[in-house]
Amino acid sequence: MPGKIKTPLTAKEKLNKVFYYILRISVVLYVTLLFLPGLNPARITERINRNLSLFTSGFFYNSLTESMGRYMKNGWIPVEVIRLVFFSSMICCFAAVIAGVGGCLSVGNNKLKRPGNILMAVGGFVGALSIAGINMAKNQLMNLVAENPKFADKTKALSPDGIIVFWIIAICVFVFALISLVLTPAPAKGEKAHIEPKFRLFLMFMPFVLLLFIFAYLPLWGWRYAFFDYRAGDTLSMDKWRGFYWFTYLFKNPATAKDIGRVMANTLVMSGIGIATSWLPMVFAIFLSEIKNMHVRRIIQTCTTVPNFISWVLVYAVAFAIFSTDGFVSSMFVQQGIWDKGQNLLMDGSNTWLKMWAWGTWKGLGWSSIIYLSAISGIDQQLYEAATVDGAGRFQKMWHITLPELVPTYCVLLTLSIAGILSNGMEQYLCFENPQNTKAIEVLDLYVYKIGIKGGLIPLSTVVGMLKSIISVVLLFLANNISKVVRGQSVV
Repeated sequence: MPGKIKTPLTAKEKLNKVFYYILRISVVLYVTLLFLPGLNPARITERINRNLSLFTSGFFYNSLTESMGRYMKNGWIPVEVIRLVFFSSMICCFAAVIAGVGGCLSVGNNKLKRPGNILMAVGGFVGALSIAGINMAKNQLMNLVAENPKFADKTKALSPDGIIVFWIIAICVFVFALISLVLTPAPAKGEKAHIEPKFRLFLMFMPFVLLLFIFAYLPLWGWRYAFFDYRAGDTLSMDKWRGFYWFTYLFKNPATAKDIGRVMANTLVMSGIGIATSWLPMVFAIFLSEIKNMHVRRIIQTCTTVPNFISWVLVYAVAFAIFSTDGFVSSMFVQQGIWDKGQNLLMDGSNTWLKMWAWGTWKGLGWSSIIYLSAISGIDQQLYEAATVDGAGRFQKMWHITLPELVPTYCVLLTLSIAGILSNGMEQYLCFENPQNTKAIEVLDLYVYKIGIKGGLIPLSTVVGMLKSIISVVLLFLANNISKVVRGQSVV
């Protein structure tokens, strides 16, 4: 079928297209910067936490005023000023959302572009007014300090750069939205709202991209702590710059190097055991799918899946009720005369790696098998019918049809497991740790928690986290290349 002939764009349409690109970029920045603490226009005083974003400042009043109770009570920071900041921040967040909705509509036809432009113009105008409200609060605080110089040390007023940045972005959104509204032709009579399928898929994907950016990529900004001599609550300044000191500290300090070696051994061995037994969920799914009684099958699947939704704290409580000195197992052995007195099996430091693997397998076996059950349901049933005609039995079908069909899924999950070999998690090991097993149970994530949160060495914990992320990416591409060589298919 011949392709559709495209009509050349007029100069006006080309100009409008350029404006739309600028407008959409401005809207994306408008929404994204709501979650960036470094450009929070609401931080008009040092008493406001530097880690607060504009979004947090506009929706969590307690977080905004967390460190200002005494200063507000004594009048050094007027309550009215903070309330103005809070409400202005909230309005700015709503304005950014409105502009974002308008930006989504702007990818449709002219029937949607015009209301989209109107929404973006409203979002930009209201956002500029709300930033003006924050600027007004800042000026009131500055005037208070000017009238009462003795309040300067108490108030610690600031003039955040975020005010200018948000002002520029909001005004750009407003101006370009109006220009695009004028340049966009009116929809044809009877034209229905329509968005092309590729744009619809993109808009459906956008919330997940935004969440991924906020929770996965935006925290990478915290890597800068690795290059400073930073303590919790301090401010970063060049007089605390240490360069690569904390990177070399890992190897120059014998005690730290020894701890890193021990922790890495625990991490690699426990992850290695998990990778070596990663086929268990696949086998469990195969056998579960062979149960013909649906009632029994659902009971087994439910009982094996529910533990995944139980926190490790409750899992430890269950383990304590069973294996502690007064637990079920100890009490039973004492009553049967096998033991003279109760023993706390949880305090035993032997076979710690296998115990942790057993608890992790019990908790995640049913949940991990779900993806394999889904893959099994997608296997062509004609293969089984043909095998039946050829005289194949149940186990032969499992071995020659089900298992080979699941191997691609298994290889993908195996590649991801290899990439995450240094990420064991922390909750399980933190709950089960005790003085007897601490040397064998301390994995990399738990070690980072201890030196960063408990020990206060935030730069060192950041360095370890950075190295872990870099190694994981390298392992991912290495495993992907091996898969490409062995199977002829790659994951990435």
